[in-house]
Amino acid sequence: MNHAYFLKVTIEMARENIENGGGPFAAIVVNGNGEIVGIGKNSVTKNNDPTAHAEVQAIRDACQNLGTFQLADCILYSSCEPCPMCLGAIYWARPKEVYFAADQKDAANAGFDDAFIYEEITKDHGARAIRFNRVDIPDRTLPFEEWEHTYIKINY
Repeated sequence: MNHAYFLKVTIEMARENIENGGGPFAAIVVNGNGEIVGIGKNSVTKNNDPTAHAEVQAIRDACQNLGTFQLADCILYSSCEPCPMCLGAIYWARPKEVYFAADQKDAANAGFDDAFIYEEITKDHGARAIRFNRVDIPDRTLPFEEWEHTYIKINY
């Protein structure tokens, strides 16, 4: 695989995305044959969707195109190091590798600083900037109990 080539593709897509009202991020998913099977461009502000990051969009597109929810034979290329949300999505999608161009420091210098999220993750629920409150109610585990006993599930 020509990693530099695919990263240049993401950089050019990110530049074009700015011209179309999106953010300065883009990502692609490439299968084992070197074919682009998923494309994603940041459209957070364009679509008023805080989850519309390039990596998430590329993963969604690739999964739809390939008819699967895991990308085990694929490589994800991103114009920038993935943020914490995208990192989670990448681990759920399970590509074999990720390549990125700019890093989180480059993004922070441009006003996209995710350091506070990494810090928040390590805090106790009640100490986070947005409080997380677990309520101990009866039947809170009922969906998981039913999941364990169903025969129509697909494990992931």
